[in-house]
Amino acid sequence: MSAVSPGSEEAGPGSVRPSLLCSLLQAAHQSQHEGRCLFERVQCEACKMSILLSERDRHNERECEARMLNCKYCKVIFNYKDIKAHDEVCQKFPLQCKDCGKKRIPREKFSDHARSCAKSKSSCPFGEVGCKYVIENGKHTDHEQSSIVEHVRMLLSVVLSFARSSSESLGVSDWPEGFELGLYRAPEDGAAATGRSVDLDKKVKALENIVCVLNREVERTSVTMEAFSHQHRLDQEKIENLSNKLRQLERTLTMRDFQLSESEQMVRELQFCTYDGVFVWKITDFSRRRQDAVGGRTPAMFSPAFYSSKYGYKMCLRLYLNGDGTGRGTHLSLFFVVMRGKFDALLKWPFSQKVTLMLLDQNNREHIIDAFRPDVSSTSFQKPISEMNIASGCPLFCPLAKLAGKSPYLREDTIFIKAIVDLTGL
Repeated sequence: MSAVSPGSEEAGPGSVRPSLLCSLLQAAHQSQHEGRCLFERVQCEACKMSILLSERDRHNERECEARMLNCKYCKVIFNYKDIKAHDEVCQKFPLQCKDCGKKRIPREKFSDHARSCAKSKSSCPFGEVGCKYVIENGKHTDHEQSSIVEHVRMLLSVVLSFARSSSESLGVSDWPEGFELGLYRAPEDGAAATGRSVDLDKKVKALENIVCVLNREVERTSVTMEAFSHQHRLDQEKIENLSNKLRQLERTLTMRDFQLSESEQMVRELQFCTYDGVFVWKITDFSRRRQDAVGGRTPAMFSPAFYSSKYGYKMCLRLYLNGDGTGRGTHLSLFFVVMRGKFDALLKWPFSQKVTLMLLDQNNREHIIDAFRPDVSSTSFQKPISEMNIASGCPLFCPLAKLAGKSPYLREDTIFIKAIVDLTGL
């Protein structure tokens, strides 16, 4: 048996030569590849442009100058080349009003918007005879009513100019004496003059019609103006009546507010007041109130009123949280105030009862106490002639140092002050 080398082209009986087999396979593959190769150049059926097969879809959708599109507004199908022309006539194409700024107005509705737009402007209808006003929609009637005289003068000027030009066309230098519209007599010197006279009569008739229309318009406007004036007077009377009622209601409301304030004051007094000469005043938010006093916003505060008896003296306390007078900045200053009461006429004056003032130790151990007897010669204890007398008491009532730290007098940002009026002799 003889060996066959790898490059030998010899083959056994019934076998196919390798070179022939390769050629057959290559021909079959080429026939299948044709029409599918992505790099093959083909012609666009619409625009006849040569493009790669791989780019055909993109070309058809985005680049082809002859592709068909659907209008996104009206859905009409048109050629890509006509897109700008279509946008100019598309009834659904959105427009923007330059006057009011409103956007996305379909072209088919834009004329309606222009007529109703509050900020849209148009020329005065009398612009043809010289009126230069540009008026916002809705204000044409106001302008016409306020400019009647000017418009009539403009029309008169046009009429006179028209009449002069008509006379000049006839060769007449001046109007005949006694000339009036409709009464002019044509010259009787020939057919040509008669023809011109007929033309002039027609023009004069037209002018007479214009004047009649103007007269009717002036009369109608005068009637309208008179009606407006009458309505304006009625409206003014209504406004005046409403203003009077409003002022009356305001006065009533002010009185009610005053009564309500008095009622609230009375409720507060009834809530806290006592009728035995003993009063305990609870003062909360001490730190904030003290800062207000230091800053000068609320240097002093008054207690609710209390009484020596049901029909006795009316009194209250006045407290300076940052001190007053000699105690400013170093002490609490506490004063006693005699107030004007409903039964002062039945009481003994001057006020002469002993007064005891106390800052309570909330541990009930050592209260700070100060007491005094009124100076009967002082105006502070005479029968009050105003809402309250001048306060009198203790400017050096309590050193502020005693309220610092863990003070028994200040707990949970609250202090208690007690006043006792000796009722002996009453």
